[in-house]
Formats: sequence, C-alpha cells, structure tokens
Amino acid sequence: MDDPEQLSRHFEENRQRLTALAYRILGDRFDAEDAVQDSWVRLSRPGVTDLDSVTNLDGWMTTVVSRTCLNKLRARAARPENPTDATGPELHLRGDDQVLSPEDQALLAEQASLALHIVLESLTPSERLAFILHDSFGMSFSDIAAVIGKSVEAIRKLASRARSRVHAVDPGEIETDPAVQRSVVNAFFAASRDGDLDTLLALLHPEITFRADGGATRTAATATIRGPQDVTRRATTFAIPDATFQPITVNGGAAVIVRANHQPVSIMTFVIIHGRIIQIYSLLDQPRIDRLISNIE
Repeated sequence: MDDPEQLSRHFEENRQRLTALAYRILGDRFDAEDAVQDSWVRLSRPGVTDLDSVTNLDGWMTTVVSRTCLNKLRARAARPENPTDATGPELHLRGDDQVLSPEDQALLAEQASLALHIVLESLTPSERLAFILHDSFGMSFSDIAAVIGKSVEAIRKLASRARSRVHAVDPGEIETDPAVQRSVVNAFFAASRDGDLDTLLALLHPEITFRADGGATRTAATATIRGPQDVTRRATTFAIPDATFQPITVNGGAAVIVRANHQPVSIMTFVIIHGRIIQIYSLLDQPRIDRLISNIE
C-alpha cells in the first residue's frame, strides 16, 4: 500500500476499533485517543515502515497501537509523579443517609467495573497487555511476544498470572446488599482498631488485593499489597488515634471517609465476596479527596 490517501482512509476506517483496543489496555479515554494518534503519526511517517511488505495491515496497526500503549503503561510505572499519568478509578460518592436514586442503583453495576480496574492497575504493564490482547482480543501468544519483546512461553506465564488475578473476582459473586457490605466493613475497622489479627484474617479473602493510590501528590504512598497476611499487617496501621470513619457509598458499595484531626485523609472502598473482603482501594490523593467530598457535603 503505497498510496498515502489510501493508507489514511484505511486507518480512519479502523480508528474506532483501535481506540477501543487502546482504551481497554489503558483504561483512560484521553490516553487511548493519544495512543491511536501517536500510532498514526508513526505509521504515516515516510520511510519508517515498508508498508509494501506488510501483508496484514489491520494486524500491523494493532501491533503498533499495542506497542504504543505498552510504552504508556511503562511510563506510568516509571513516572507516577506525573499528574497526566494518573488513572485512578472514577468514584461516585453518596452519603449513607442519602436516598438511593435511580442513578445510584445503576452504579451498583459499577462495582464490577471498579473491581476490574483495581485488578488491572495492580498488574505489571506486560501482564496487563498480555492478558488483554489474548483474552479480550484473541491475539496469539506469538504475536503478543513480538509486541512485548519476550518469548512465547514468557507471554503465556504473564497472561496466566494476570488471568488468575482477574478471575478471582467473579462479578456475579460481588456482594450488593448494603447491610451486609456495611457489616463486613464495620467489622474490618473494629478488628483493625483492636489489633485483632485473627478476626482480620477471617474477614479477608485469600485473593485479597489492597491498592493504595497516592496520585500525583503522594507518589510514595502508592502501593499494591496482596494476600491476607500482608494486608492484615497494613490494616493494623489504620488504628490512628482520634481517627473517625464516615460511612459512605462509592459506586454502589460500602466505603468510608477516614478523617484524622477532623481532616479527610483517605477514601476507602471495599469489594466483598461471600462475606469476605477481596479488594480494598484507598485513595490518598488529597486534592482528589477534597473534590470528591465536596460533592456530598
């Protein structure tokens, strides 16, 4: 294909598909659109690629966009202090004393989306790309290996690790009863306050993931912790003197605003399966906390 107009036309015909691919990988609409545009600039640059030798142009476009997305994921990991790289989940807050509106009821479905976002953000860039390209878009392991620059066997292992973490959260098993959710969350904080390790361990799912998100303002606080033992050790640090925990609802699930000295320091959300907590997301980015809280006060 040596006609620039023909190449441009073909790319535009595939832009929606490529943007959907990039969005699935990156989890951010603006990043996805940037990745696709960056890929187009690369593809259309004269002399960079011998397009006459490309036998599957759609596949090549997919490869270029995937590599661009991988670079963006790696840049996020390398430069978490960059505010433009922040990709925390979209949170919808509601006070527990507010009437459940039709919009709030629709947000109950967002518990699954929130859970998936937390899992994906806890994966390495290569794990995330391998899983999404293979499981969501059906790309072969050999093609993914060419994108990431690893062996086929390494790609299989990356995808398998990612798959086990993603599938640990079955959307159909997520607890949606507000009373049950609140009971589990209250028990979690009571055990944390009392240093009751046995109760904490009993409340945590074997596949528990704790995701702390410091955002652009507290990059050192950003971390992912997995497993009941490690999360229990982290939970014992929540016993802050004079701390208060305001019950709220976030994306249809039980959550709390943690305050110390009357100032909000964290928003914590919980995903619960069969009476046990399988995910905790703790937002520690102060400007974002302040913006979110202003919507319910």
